[in-house]
Amino acid sequence: MHIEPGLVAGAKIALSYATAAGAATYAVKRTWETLRQSGLASLALRSAATTALVFTFFEILPHYPVGVSEVHFILGSTLFLIFGAAPAAIGLALGVLIQGLFFAPFDLPQYGMNVTTLLVPLYVLQALAKKIIAPDTPYVDLRYGQALALSTAYQGGVVAWVAFWALYGQGFTADNLASVVTFGGAYMLVVIVEPLADLGMLALAKALRGLRGSGLLEPRLYDAG
Repeated sequence: MHIEPGLVAGAKIALSYATAAGAATYAVKRTWETLRQSGLASLALRSAATTALVFTFFEILPHYPVGVSEVHFILGSTLFLIFGAAPAAIGLALGVLIQGLFFAPFDLPQYGMNVTTLLVPLYVLQALAKKIIAPDTPYVDLRYGQALALSTAYQGGVVAWVAFWALYGQGFTADNLASVVTFGGAYMLVVIVEPLADLGMLALAKALRGLRGSGLLEPRLYDAG
């Protein structure tokens, strides 16, 4: 996924267990809230969809090694808007786990770092959404500027965490700093694509209003909170 094998090693890797545990604890809280609001069937369906999509993003869509890691199309803000925060968090965690278990076992030691890197920016995105999207605005009516802000927040968070792990593991050497900068610059190019993906998926959802109330999608997609 994101954190290359050996980037953080030895006793230092223990920090990733602590950060992943914190991210997972918050995910459990959000999952419980979603379960109470939407029910088990809706949560399960949306989580299955996000897990399949995350696996597709990481394993099938193009991804390129750049600097300290790889550039992927994660589309975290798209998952959040279409399926909700808790299903997005579950899908990100399970999608990366499935990839590691069956296709990239060398990534498993980095699982704690990868989960932290993917989930914490999602929570930041969720908090930002509450600030920039009016309570009476359903997600299908988002403007480009709002989609761009959400995408930038998520991708910027991913880049920040990858940079943290790289510097924490390898220090502030010239080569490591150059690799971090190279990765960050390449990754932020994803910001050009993701808002368009968000708006495209929202437009599709708007055209498929028959799914409203079906439990397959995030309720806020059609109904203002």
